[in-house]
Amino acid sequence: MDQFDDSSSTSSNEKDAHYNGILNTKSNALNRLPTNRTTRSVRSQAHVDESDLVNLPFRTLTNGAADAALEEYTEETATGQILKQVRSHKTGKIEPWQLVTWTINDPENPKNWSKAYKWWCTMMVAITCFSVAFNSAVITANIRGPAEEFGVSEEVALLSITVFVMGFGLGPMVFAPLSEILGRRIIYATTLLVAVIFIIPGAVSKNITTLLVTRAIDGIAFSAPMTLVGGTLADLWKNEERGIPMAAFSAAPFIGPAIGPLVGGFISDNLGWRWLYWIQLILSAVCWILITFTVPETYAPTLLARRAKKLRQTTGDETFVTELELDERPFTQRLMVFLVRPFQLLCLEPIVLLISLYMSVLYSLLYMFFIAFPIIYQEGKGYSASTTGLMFIPLAVGVIASAICSPLVNKHYLSLMKKFNGRPPPEARLIPMMIFCWFIPVGLFIFAWSSYPALSWAGPAIGGGFPVGFGFIFLYNSANNYLVDSYQHQAASALAAKTCIRSFWGAATVLFTEQMYARLGYQWASSLLGFIALACCAIPYVFYFKGESIRRFSRFAYKGDDEETGVASDMAH
Repeated sequence: MDQFDDSSSTSSNEKDAHYNGILNTKSNALNRLPTNRTTRSVRSQAHVDESDLVNLPFRTLTNGAADAALEEYTEETATGQILKQVRSHKTGKIEPWQLVTWTINDPENPKNWSKAYKWWCTMMVAITCFSVAFNSAVITANIRGPAEEFGVSEEVALLSITVFVMGFGLGPMVFAPLSEILGRRIIYATTLLVAVIFIIPGAVSKNITTLLVTRAIDGIAFSAPMTLVGGTLADLWKNEERGIPMAAFSAAPFIGPAIGPLVGGFISDNLGWRWLYWIQLILSAVCWILITFTVPETYAPTLLARRAKKLRQTTGDETFVTELELDERPFTQRLMVFLVRPFQLLCLEPIVLLISLYMSVLYSLLYMFFIAFPIIYQEGKGYSASTTGLMFIPLAVGVIASAICSPLVNKHYLSLMKKFNGRPPPEARLIPMMIFCWFIPVGLFIFAWSSYPALSWAGPAIGGGFPVGFGFIFLYNSANNYLVDSYQHQAASALAAKTCIRSFWGAATVLFTEQMYARLGYQWASSLLGFIALACCAIPYVFYFKGESIRRFSRFAYKGDDEETGVASDMAH
């Protein structure tokens, strides 16, 4: 780790000196205790972007953001403290507390680590994200193998994909709140280890039940890295630095499923279906080793809680705390917020519901391709599994191309921030979706009507795969950003709702895709998907023009300041 990060190699003496520097400011700081509830840091409060909003522990605090000094986690102060007066539950008196913050250019703040080491951490979590997505799709190269060996239908064998993807929807409901309490590193290390261990019984399984149970456990365990990666990148990079790292992360979940069938085809043709699991074991074990032993804790609330604990032990002064230690919800309340709130948003908020449905259609489309490509190329054209895997390359190229173009979209949004004094309306996030949503139905219709067995392989692969892959990242990023900007303090719950319904929808579509193509034919089955995607193109336009009105009557949407009123309508004109 030291070879990448000069700041991470700080000696214990240097760290003690750093803590002593914080302590030396204590007496002077207490003399300046203000009469208002919370002092502001010496730095002016910067614009907090969507990644910071999702990562701040709004759901864990009793009063959310109402009374919390959440700048503790995002700002650096000269003293390493924010002084706060809170009424004691025991004495009823106002008592001073010292919220522990980062100091200016704090070497323990992940955002101040060397750029080389931040890039190392970024690549480790992005590769892990790629690995998880790869594992979900690589087995699609040979579903027939386990079906024949275990004497079951291919529909039953397809459940190995279904239960894995369902785990992606269930896991985040548990691992996201746990990461707020325990930190990110321990969640990465334990869940990846569990996932690696349970790949082994799947690879040597003697019956379909063992295979399905291990795949279900792996799906839940592997969901943790997918849930935490975006937050880890937000921990590492400042707002103005995140463009390229976020583009790399955005591409990984889509490149993985495109590369999975490609690699899996060659492996299954030459080594058999069990090696589709051994390759998962090898890749996942490497990721576990790298992320466990080279990527430290990055979550600011966890790091500052450790600092506060050390300061209390060093000084005997119990007033060194973090905001979470002052105002943490009781466990039962947190459980209700984490598990119930996403479904409240899904049922009561049209924005969350329709955006989630749109993303579910896209996610199911990706997994439908895993079944449709073998049908069209292996069944229709007589290709081998390895040759069919090559047909996924244009899809991957489309994803990479959109990742390369993503910083341009971010640049346009930054120009809107200047236009609206740093506070553009949430609907500004929908502009990329309004432009690129058309790539999906266009690609699907080309895929559909070029899939005749007598026609060239290039039609479905290039004409269909490339535009669909190109549109994915723009739509996903726009959807996530719109939900975050619309719900802000409820953003984590909104994204959890979207992830849950998306995963279950994607898991279900795998089971009926083969029958749909058998009954409707290659052309009309794919066209049906195209018409559904075409209908979904209306969603961003509806919210662009009517989103402000919908949010005004919402119980959970972020209302913002009075100055924001009418901004969206001004933008529409």
